[in-house]
Amino acid sequence: MIRIFTNALAVGVLGLTVPGPSARAADPTAVELTIKDHRFTPSEIHVPAGKPTIITIHNQDATAEEFDSTALKVEKVVAGGSTGTVRLRPLGAGKYPFMGEYHADTAEGVVIAE
Repeated sequence: MIRIFTNALAVGVLGLTVPGPSARAADPTAVELTIKDHRFTPSEIHVPAGKPTIITIHNQDATAEEFDSTALKVEKVVAGGSTGTVRLRPLGAGKYPFMGEYHADTAEGVVIAE
């Protein structure tokens, strides 16, 4: 009987626990990226090193584009007139180039983790 009471008390206490700063530190950084006229805007994205990032890509062109980066190990096709999401793992400090696979001559950019 005491064991049941102890377990119930533990569950009740844990249920009331509020996440502290360390839990919020893992919240991803949100970044908005636009494709228009086969170009990325902004073409330079700054993110905190060591923290995950979510990039929301808005393709305002009528045709599809692929967000492609060997350095980030990411490929994401975003249909014309639609939105796509790319999730990046926590990055070490540095520069990580990306491009639009279908318009590599104009669609270029870089993620800078600092």
